[in-house]
Amino acid sequence: MAVGTNSARHAADEEARAEVDVLNSRLEKTTQLTKKIQACLGRLDATGKSVHDVAGPLNGETKKLQVLSHNIDSVIAAIERLRQPADSKNDEEQIIRMGPDKAGLSNYLASIKRLSKALNDMKASNLRSTQQTVAELQRLVKSGHTQLENSFDKVLRSETPRAIEPLHYITKDKQFPILSQDKIVRLGLMNSYVSGVHRQSAGTGAPQESPVAKIYAEIRSQYLAQTLGNLAAASTNTAKKKNADAIYRAGTNGIGTYAQAMEGLFLSEYENICNIFMREDWGPVFQATCQPSLVELGRTLRELNSHIKTHMNTDCYLAYEIVEIVSSLSNNLEERTGELKSSLAASLKPVRETAKSSLAELLEDTKRRVTSLQMLPSDGAPIPVISETMQRLQSMVDFLRPISSIMISIGDGGWKSAAASRGGVTDAIPSLSSFDIGADGKEIFAHYCADTIEALMVALDGRARVLLQKKPVIGVFLANSVTIIERMIQASELAGLLESRLQVLEQWRKKATAMYTETCRDLSVYLFDVIHTSRGQRPTSGQGAVDSASILKSLGSKDKENIKAKFQAFNTGFDEMVLRHKQFSMEREVRQMFAKDMQNMIEPLYNRFWDRYHEIDKGKGKYVKFDKSAIAAVFLSLY
Repeated sequence: MAVGTNSARHAADEEARAEVDVLNSRLEKTTQLTKKIQACLGRLDATGKSVHDVAGPLNGETKKLQVLSHNIDSVIAAIERLRQPADSKNDEEQIIRMGPDKAGLSNYLASIKRLSKALNDMKASNLRSTQQTVAELQRLVKSGHTQLENSFDKVLRSETPRAIEPLHYITKDKQFPILSQDKIVRLGLMNSYVSGVHRQSAGTGAPQESPVAKIYAEIRSQYLAQTLGNLAAASTNTAKKKNADAIYRAGTNGIGTYAQAMEGLFLSEYENICNIFMREDWGPVFQATCQPSLVELGRTLRELNSHIKTHMNTDCYLAYEIVEIVSSLSNNLEERTGELKSSLAASLKPVRETAKSSLAELLEDTKRRVTSLQMLPSDGAPIPVISETMQRLQSMVDFLRPISSIMISIGDGGWKSAAASRGGVTDAIPSLSSFDIGADGKEIFAHYCADTIEALMVALDGRARVLLQKKPVIGVFLANSVTIIERMIQASELAGLLESRLQVLEQWRKKATAMYTETCRDLSVYLFDVIHTSRGQRPTSGQGAVDSASILKSLGSKDKENIKAKFQAFNTGFDEMVLRHKQFSMEREVRQMFAKDMQNMIEPLYNRFWDRYHEIDKGKGKYVKFDKSAIAAVFLSLY
């Protein structure tokens, strides 16, 4: 059993040795193969280096040959291009000589572009042999540009009338005419090319107006100026007055129609410009085209301003109207075009300054007219300056929009000195929002009206004290003035504006009443009694019915004589007061107001006095001229 086991182990060992021998044999073959591969790689690397050393110079030479070949091709192409203009020059010259009208604008522009490209190529080559051809091409290109500008001029003039009748478009609310679409397309093509060439030639220098822009501005500006010329003249002519004292009424001057036509024409012209020119040219071309018309507008406004200054009291309203009209024109144009605001502001400046200064000047003129009076009506009748001043304020309400903007610009109370109203204020045209009559504008205007009324009343009071002197007639004069002022306020749109400021009139009414009723106070002295009874007993007063006979019995002879004298003095003074009241010139409201005041002051006192002492002459009427019903009738007649 042990022998069998050993033989089996020996067989396994032999089998393992045989496998190891096989693996060793294979490993040896692999090692040999690796060595052979390494030898081959070494020989291949040496061969590659040899090839690289040989191919490097060959590759460089090949590249040089490629560059040379490309240069030769370029030279050949340049020669061909140089030969081509010379070969086609006669054909292009024929097109140029035909002009854009006969050759067709597109064909003509294409020919000029080809000539310009050929000219640039030849200039870039700088070959002496092409100098003659360059000169000929320059001549052709210049001729082409000139003919193109002439064609632009011709087409534009054919579409531009000398002038049109602006009222035809205004009255029918029609848009002012613009250029026809086919002409716009044609002019736009010509401008596009000419402007492009002009910009290239200008380079980086200061921008200059293109030739066609100058042509356009020259032709169309004449058309605008001619069309607006009659309206400019009408604006100055309608300012002339048949009646020197007539107050200007809104809309009676031609400036409104003038501005309306200008706005319509300018907007149509701007539409033309936008359709023909490039965006960066719109503003400059529009400014240049409108400039002659704006110069004429400035001249017209200066002439109107001179007229307004000469007739400030009656025509200051025209200045307010012009401020609103031209400001609206400016704002509308700026909104639609973004242009002309500064030009229109410069044109409006003289009138706007006059409008601002007029507020202070009119206030001073009111004072000056009153203080220069050498005579006042002796019966207290009102004078024309009162109604004229109020009429001026009434008229101002019709121009409240522009006046509001002016007053806001000078500030509340800025009219109190002419210097303040002229200085420290921007000349810029006000925005549309400043013409909205808001609470501020109304309040400032109401303050101005109140200041004017107060200044008028102070001046009237001062002059009346000097010229009339007597208080009753001064009272009548002032009361008449207050009544006329109040009546004219209530009868106009001033009522709503001055509703909260009428206390100034109430103060003057009280002052006038106090002056007029001073006579009543003098008369009332006669109706007060100081009684000395013989038995030291005071007569009854206000205790039931009064017995006049009993009271008189209790008086001494001296007291009775005193009562008689009081009745007589009262009768004389009362008759004079009644006569004077009837002789005074009073407004109906004033007469009734004073009559009521007189009755309220005197009648109760007289009735009391009469009740106590009417038996002094036992009904003979020698001392007691009026009984209670009689004096009541007299008072009633005073109304």
